[in-house]
Amino acid sequence: MSYTIAIANEKGGVAKTTTVLSLGAALAEMGKKILLVDLDPQANLTLAIGFEPSKLQHTVASLFLESIPIEQVRLSSHYAGIDILPANLRLERVEQTLPVYLEYPSRLKNLLQEIIQKYDLTLLDCPPSLGPITINALTAANLLIIPTQAEYFSAYALRDMMTIIRQVRAEDNPNLAYRILITMFDQRNRTHRDIRDQLERTFGEGLFKTIIEIDTKLRESPILGIPITEYKPSSRGAQQYRHLAEELIEYVQ
Repeated sequence: MSYTIAIANEKGGVAKTTTVLSLGAALAEMGKKILLVDLDPQANLTLAIGFEPSKLQHTVASLFLESIPIEQVRLSSHYAGIDILPANLRLERVEQTLPVYLEYPSRLKNLLQEIIQKYDLTLLDCPPSLGPITINALTAANLLIIPTQAEYFSAYALRDMMTIIRQVRAEDNPNLAYRILITMFDQRNRTHRDIRDQLERTFGEGLFKTIIEIDTKLRESPILGIPITEYKPSSRGAQQYRHLAEELIEYVQ
């Protein structure tokens, strides 16, 4: 099995990077070999896995801009089963220059084609926009995970995500599937419960059964550069991302 998953949402602050880091670690706990790909110029995933972006000689930007061999970009993390293609601010230049290439939506897919065969799952952390880099990620992916809060503006942003999914299916990746993941959920908040119910009615099986609730340990984990399954393995957040990993594997298989 070699399966590629993009984690994307046009709206920021919905726990995209936390989901990539935590889900990747939960999958690695299950014995899966995981490749993380940081596609955000802010490089939060790179930081969250324990690397300083400004000190890296080669990053994902090097693949796009300089045709550097991918083995010179890949880093082994401090956690068993997890490697990363890191990012830094040079990805901003990639975002600007990508559209000048013919068939540019497929560039990332072509760059990753050989290396992803060495992994069970590849997780692509996308920037909070629907620009060329995100289009590349969705073209390369088998599945799109859309983290969203159970709040009005996050739910409203799903309209744009559905539009971009239809566009990518029509033009570059007809088999792209998607699943919506509710994050930062507060069971005590009536609005959260109401919007969750509305999302369930609207998207049905397009919604993960697993819900990620608010957990301060999940906020601390990326700051410390330690996945939640290592930082606080018995926390609610760690358990919920383990449930998500199990649900995901069942879906993939």
